Amino acid sequence: MRSSAPPSRVYVARLAGTPVFDPLGDQVGRVHDVVVLVRAKGSPRAVGLVVEVSGKRRVFVPLTRVTSVDAGAVITTGLVNIRRFSRRATETLVVAELLDRPVTLRDGSGSAVIEDVAMEQQRNGDWLVTKLFVRRSGRGLRRGEAFVVDVNEVTGFAASPAQQGATALLATLEDLKPADIADVLRDLPDARRLEVAAELDDERLADVLEELGEEDRVSIVSGLDLERAADVLDAMQPDDAADLVAELPTETASELLERMEPDEAEDVRRLLAYDEHTAGGLMTTEPVILPPEATIATALAHARRQDVTPALAAMVFVVRPPLETPTGKLLGVVHLQEALREPPHQLLGSILDKDIDALAPEDGIGKVTRLLATYNLTALPVVDAGGRLVGAVSVDDVLDHLLPDDWRDADDDVTDEAMTRSAHG
Repeated sequence: MRSSAPPSRVYVARLAGTPVFDPLGDQVGRVHDVVVLVRAKGSPRAVGLVVEVSGKRRVFVPLTRVTSVDAGAVITTGLVNIRRFSRRATETLVVAELLDRPVTLRDGSGSAVIEDVAMEQQRNGDWLVTKLFVRRSGRGLRRGEAFVVDVNEVTGFAASPAQQGATALLATLEDLKPADIADVLRDLPDARRLEVAAELDDERLADVLEELGEEDRVSIVSGLDLERAADVLDAMQPDDAADLVAELPTETASELLERMEPDEAEDVRRLLAYDEHTAGGLMTTEPVILPPEATIATALAHARRQDVTPALAAMVFVVRPPLETPTGKLLGVVHLQEALREPPHQLLGSILDKDIDALAPEDGIGKVTRLLATYNLTALPVVDAGGRLVGAVSVDDVLDHLLPDDWRDADDDVTDEAMTRSAHG
């Protein structure tokens, strides 16, 4: 890392996403963020990279183990600690916490917002934050002007991110899957997490909440105003919404149910009546449901809906009217693979699988798991005593309940150990 050459300047926002290679040229991951220490005196010091490796795991790579860094490639010594990165109280993440932060220019010309942060390698090998790419805010003819300024020419760089905007961070999340956004939110300080979550639209936030652990999603929903929180719950899958409502304080849960759309609230109330480890507590009330006279083309169109998970899309539940749960009598199911073998105009009633085992709402998770595994299915119907479909249990919901409560936050080796203990009683 030592060099007699002039300082090498790297802009962090451009560095994010850059491939990280070992000395042999094999890619080990991609840069996710840069960790800096903001000091009371002197320029902030960059101490390491947060690198996303296989399995979406984020690990810390000290800059002392980086032999080359630029916007095209990062080369490391090959020694990467596989422990999941956890931000310390003294550390600040550039992309997650500094971008969009408002600062005041010391020359008295007004305020600006940070859009990028530059770090430079010093002759002693240290990396310091030296420059900020900022855009003027406020009023005046120069509003919107973008320029580079020395880090010591602004105040507020080390301020609390409470009023920090989320524009730049949201831009980096735009193409990520909900589970990956959930990973990003888990790494943020509480206030920053709520701010970013609040800027997501209802559908996007609903998808992300379904991927978060209990503590994080309760914290986010509790931080939203009641109307917004109710709208987000309306957008969630009923089973996930019910799980979340069950985790909230009783008074808050009651107020949210009153503000939700009546049909959505009714589904949630129905699911809350079941124990969480039964088929009724695991099921969703909104699988793909069609009458026997519907065509295969119609079934495929329903399976393509974005709000239908892959596990539920693999099976169409064919019933007598009404088609909303609780439906009329369950006639059977049509497997997506079977439907793809038939012409689009074929009626669902002519290719029914009538031999599928249905669950009762009170059946335990053990029976659910055995049936899914025995028949290699991704979902099972849940029916009441009259044979009416009341919901469906999918394999992903079962996995959520079989894994440890903190599986989203745990390292893979910890999760493997817990699952092994569970499997062996």
